[in-house]
Amino acid sequence: MKRIYVGNLSFSWGEEEVRALFAAYGEVYKVDLINDRATGRPRGFGFVEMDAEAADAAIDALNGEEHGGRVLRINEAFAKGRGGDGPSQDSPSPSPAPEAPADAGGDD
Repeated sequence: MKRIYVGNLSFSWGEEEVRALFAAYGEVYKVDLINDRATGRPRGFGFVEMDAEAADAAIDALNGEEHGGRVLRINEAFAKGRGGDGPSQDSPSPSPAPEAPADAGGDD
């Protein structure tokens, strides 16, 4: 099972529209649309859970496509802290910069 990030959704779309869009690629197990905590209004993104093969097909087919008047951004979702610009869990941690010796300035 894969979790897919779905971004740039039309603010008028609800779970039914998102589910229908992704159902063309396989069974949709869950749709989770994110709303603003203060206003309760849609934030224009969410997540869809599908089998891995169906998710890959949906990502390939729908990313960059226009639906609901907006160009969708769709990719595999990662747990918070695993995506973006940070190092992956598989990368070694960067080594600290070498420090100059304490007496490098010299008191001659």
